[in-house]
Amino acid sequence: MHNIVIWIVCFIAVLVWSVSDPKDMFTWWLEALPALIALPILFFTRKRFPLTTLSYVLILIHCIVLMVGARYTYAEVPLFDWLAQVMGSERNNYDKVGHFVQGFVPVMLAREVMLRNGVLQIGAWCQFLCVCFVLAFSAFYELIEWWVAAATGEDAEAFLGTQGYVWDTQSDMFLALIGGICGLLMLTGLQNRQISHLQ
Repeated sequence: MHNIVIWIVCFIAVLVWSVSDPKDMFTWWLEALPALIALPILFFTRKRFPLTTLSYVLILIHCIVLMVGARYTYAEVPLFDWLAQVMGSERNNYDKVGHFVQGFVPVMLAREVMLRNGVLQIGAWCQFLCVCFVLAFSAFYELIEWWVAAATGEDAEAFLGTQGYVWDTQSDMFLALIGGICGLLMLTGLQNRQISHLQ
């Protein structure tokens, strides 16, 4: 119960900060929507299908990344503007952090859900198919960005965050792939132990 309260307080604090003075409210909704959708889903499934502590922490981290990007837009997060200047680059790469996390977090969530529902068993095929899921998820997100841009025109430029980089879509998906692989390499053992404890 204590962990749930901390999780909710952190989520709400970052949410309030994020929405208090966003650069662009339309972009804020586009970027923050996945985090806003996650909250009621987690609330209504907490008793029927509680996740491991690891998954809840990863979801919170992903939501924070989304809400920081929503406040500033992914192309204008101040820390990454500063890093770009230090590195002599014109590009703010916060969106690359977002896409890495878009692989790192969903791969572990997919793995937990599929293992606990008996869809997959622990092993190489599980890891491979979870990475495939991440690539599909990342590609679908890129399609959503395209559809939003086509429907809203210039209003979606901050949401796309390409910053003039012609290979932005491909590099986003590649970073999600790297994030997914890193997640599996770093957290599989911990997740297996937490799943075993839940069961």
